[in-house]
Amino acid sequence: MKQPNIEETKQKFLAFIDSRKSLVISSQDEHGVPFVSYAPYVHLNNKLYIYISRISDHYRYVETGPKVHVMLINDEAEAQNIFARERARWVCTTKNLGNEGHEEIFAAFDSAFGDKMMGMLRGLDFSLFELTPLEGRYVIGFGQAFDVDLSGDRFEHVVVDKKDAK
Repeated sequence: MKQPNIEETKQKFLAFIDSRKSLVISSQDEHGVPFVSYAPYVHLNNKLYIYISRISDHYRYVETGPKVHVMLINDEAEAQNIFARERARWVCTTKNLGNEGHEEIFAAFDSAFGDKMMGMLRGLDFSLFELTPLEGRYVIGFGQAFDVDLSGDRFEHVVVDKKDAK
């Protein structure tokens, strides 16, 4: 199998995470049942930030769960396609930042989603969360993936297709 160009793939990965509009949050409810929801996000200073409603079910699970799984997507249909050829997913810890300050983060949301929409959401009962990736994988094709972190300290190629692992 041809060895991939790590630097080229790293640049593609950074472009990929900046081009997504939503992420899938996978957590567990109080009974241990998996719970999946969607949230807009921005990538800033090697952190992922989401803005979610305090009255939604996943708010409670994200705030109280020690770890959540996230996958970057463009829309819900993409998440449902298990054969999607390109995706990034991580295990993250979450921290509720509230809504006071953080103007640089909110400016990034305004730029990504429009200041009118974000202005409306900021007037509602939403809260800003910071996601800290613990580990992650960027899948760019069948049988090809990279273990990554946002700071770029690790970017190791792994084989995910068993027939290629011989």
